[in-house]
Amino acid sequence: MTPVRKPAREGAGSAFAPSRRSAVAPFVAMDVMRAALEAEAAGQLVIHMEVGQPGAPAPKPVLAAAAEAVRDGRLGYTEALGLRALRARIARHYADAYGVEVDARRVAVTTGSSAGFNLAFLAAFDAGDRVALAAPGYPAYRNILSALGLEVVEVPTTMETRHAITPEMLARVHAATPLAGLLVASPANPSGTMMTPAALGALVGAAEGMGIRFVSDEIYHGLVYEGAAETALHFSDSAIVVNSFSKYYCMTGWRIGWLVLPEDLARPVERLAQSLYISPPDLSQRAAIAAFDAREELEAVKAGYAANRALLLDRLPALGFEDHFPVDGAFYVYASVRRFANDSSAFAGRMLAEAGVAATPGVDFDRERGHGFMRFSFAGRHEDMVEAAERLARWLI
Repeated sequence: MTPVRKPAREGAGSAFAPSRRSAVAPFVAMDVMRAALEAEAAGQLVIHMEVGQPGAPAPKPVLAAAAEAVRDGRLGYTEALGLRALRARIARHYADAYGVEVDARRVAVTTGSSAGFNLAFLAAFDAGDRVALAAPGYPAYRNILSALGLEVVEVPTTMETRHAITPEMLARVHAATPLAGLLVASPANPSGTMMTPAALGALVGAAEGMGIRFVSDEIYHGLVYEGAAETALHFSDSAIVVNSFSKYYCMTGWRIGWLVLPEDLARPVERLAQSLYISPPDLSQRAAIAAFDAREELEAVKAGYAANRALLLDRLPALGFEDHFPVDGAFYVYASVRRFANDSSAFAGRMLAEAGVAATPGVDFDRERGHGFMRFSFAGRHEDMVEAAERLARWLI
């Protein structure tokens, strides 16, 4: 039987072409990491400030729980929504941390927050729906939404609103391009800027009043230096909350995260998870239960980030990175490179090649204005941050 070929697309150069949905922009931070690893393989000593990856290992209770799970000898499928013990522990976390009661049946354990976004977007929106995002913002939001056939509506933010979307801005955008969803991160990536609880509550209320589904990325909760983080669940049971064990809990490679869902989305997400990946990794789930008992160790790691933050907020402006966003939380400084270049991508390439410092150009986060900015991650070891500042000083001055 002769196979049926897809018609070649214009300019594709082959009868078999990649799908249109795969034509998303690259995740530049990961491209920079690849270039940095290639430089290291060639013998260069590189300071990594390109990705948001904690320099500390997973906490000791997590490692002990994982070792016990391995000794147990059987790692298998779990329920698609995750181990009931882990879902219950996550629900308890909301009572402990925020005073919010969450039914464990509304919790879905996911393969990192990335899978959480895929599940949330698939369950909440239809192809062609419009979803608003702040600019600058995390590039994977755009790419996942685009790959799923959703329309991204980027909302430029300014210092006047501390780089947050306001109810008034949302109303203007919704009037011009009716929205199905709004995704907000607080603390945000790349900036670390955080909404006040009052501002978050007002925005959640405004979105619901307009019939817009609110998605809250809370992956950097726990990593706050100025102010206090509030969960969107404090203001609405209809919000979708995305979180992960990657950042505060130092478990990036374990690929384990979670969703807190409105009741109407719990079963749709379960059905999608059953087919997309069956269940999250059993080993990572068992280990993650113990992460909530490692607060003392994790707070010590956070103190290290605070020291790194203080160092960079002192040294970067002195080196000429004069305009930076407020760093309320997370572990990034999003700073201007306009004194040195009008092309942050080219600047990042030279900085890696000539100074051995890897950081991510702002165009990854803001396609219109990011050419003048760079994101520096301070999640690494303090001695590496000191060395990075010294290398930049020798290179720039």
